[in-house]
Amino acid sequence: MSQPVLIDGQWRPSKSSGTFRAYRPASGDMLPAEFPVSTWEDCDAMLTAANNAFAEILELPAEHLAKFLEKYAKAIEANKTILVDIAHEETGLPKSPRLAEVELPRTTMQLRLAAQAAREETWRQAVIDSKAGLRSCYAPIGPVAVFGPNNFPFAFGSISGGDFAAAIAAGNPVIAKANSSHPETTQRLAELADEALRHAELPAATVQMIYRTAHEDGRRLVSDSRLGATGYTGSRSAGLDLKAAADAHGTPIYLELSSVNPVVILDGVLKDRLDEVVNEFVTSGLMGTGQFCTNPGLLLLIRGERTERFVQAVVEKYRQAPVGTLLSQGVARTLSESISLLQSAGAKLLAGTEPVARAGFCHANTVMRVSGKEFLAKPQVLQTEAFGNAVLIVVADDLAQSVKVLQHLEGNLTGSIYSDRDGADDVAYDKLVRVLRTKVGRLLDDRMPTGVAVSPAMNHGGPYPATGHPGFTAVGIPAAMTRFAVLQCYDNVRPYRLPTYLQDENPNGRMWRCIDGDWTLGNVE
Repeated sequence: MSQPVLIDGQWRPSKSSGTFRAYRPASGDMLPAEFPVSTWEDCDAMLTAANNAFAEILELPAEHLAKFLEKYAKAIEANKTILVDIAHEETGLPKSPRLAEVELPRTTMQLRLAAQAAREETWRQAVIDSKAGLRSCYAPIGPVAVFGPNNFPFAFGSISGGDFAAAIAAGNPVIAKANSSHPETTQRLAELADEALRHAELPAATVQMIYRTAHEDGRRLVSDSRLGATGYTGSRSAGLDLKAAADAHGTPIYLELSSVNPVVILDGVLKDRLDEVVNEFVTSGLMGTGQFCTNPGLLLLIRGERTERFVQAVVEKYRQAPVGTLLSQGVARTLSESISLLQSAGAKLLAGTEPVARAGFCHANTVMRVSGKEFLAKPQVLQTEAFGNAVLIVVADDLAQSVKVLQHLEGNLTGSIYSDRDGADDVAYDKLVRVLRTKVGRLLDDRMPTGVAVSPAMNHGGPYPATGHPGFTAVGIPAAMTRFAVLQCYDNVRPYRLPTYLQDENPNGRMWRCIDGDWTLGNVE
């Protein structure tokens, strides 16, 4: 029997067009539970319920939202063992430390930070110009659809991750679309969220969940006028398909899509730290079998004797490292296809030809190489993201050619430069960073990009195609919340008609205020 969906506070049978089952990536066999493919009838019911819930939430104090997020975080922690067990079975990700000690605590921390932001309301960025009679601030945008990825079932999941937390904290109901790779994990989280809602006295439709839709219904969902915005993390092709539909109807959609996260290693750093940097790169590149959105997929070096030693050391470590589990059959297929595409464009295979003698979804650890000249001849193809345990090494002839390689890069989430600590590489660094800084959301010195700190200062975004919009981040409260907000202005509105957060006696947070032509930022008095 197919599992129920959560619509308007009720676990009910889906109006479905069929069913699907998830896989055990470690073995490749199918899991027993069946989940429905929802038709538009389910989506339509969720949109109607979410809009009714949104109207109710607007009348409630933000404390209700904070209370929900905190109770939900506590419930996730109380159910840690079962959640980790299910997520491990559905994704193949290690229980410890990855899921239990890293990802699940990160998830509950995000929820608590979002609760704090909801309570303080500083995310609204209130601005008051008393002389002109103008006041403005951010306000909730309306129901938000969240599409979660396959690689982070908790921290980026559609019903527990950063997009979810940001949307709820900003006062919006969430319609969560589970990832087909881990539907039971999402179902269990939805049960906990539904229970927490009741304790927080929020509308039943504040959180709703379905597992899968047909592609045409997904496009229809993100473009529906009843939806405020969409948060999406996943493949470039699927994300751009949804973006085209949303853009055609003017509905905001925020995408995290594709990134090769270039790492530039200059010669000076290899003089004294070659082995150290090799170990850092291999650890980063093979972490989680390379299935991180910040995985270093393109390594840029300048030709030289130390460069050749570095390349050979990386190749040997990739060959010797255990082959990890890929998240799904689809990931294994697209990784193989991407590697073949890179080879067809001239990439030489240095490691990855060995057959893998093990069950489940996997691919040999792969290292490829091209010259700077070869890369510049086909830059678009040669920066294809090979999502998984694969890297393309580009060896430029000189610094000038390295600059040209960076100039041809698409937008990325991150970019890293390793340079000599004594300043021998400073001239080269200055030339390279001028270009790289414009290509990435987060710039790193002497550090690999894997890992995204949950910090208000974090930017987990970047120019297209890393994301669909360069001005927003998917990680970092309160900045991530403004994606799911609308800027509202009040002109000459009587004081008693203003929202509490724009009134002079507002007890919460800080705001910009203009007094006698002077702008100041300070606590409201």
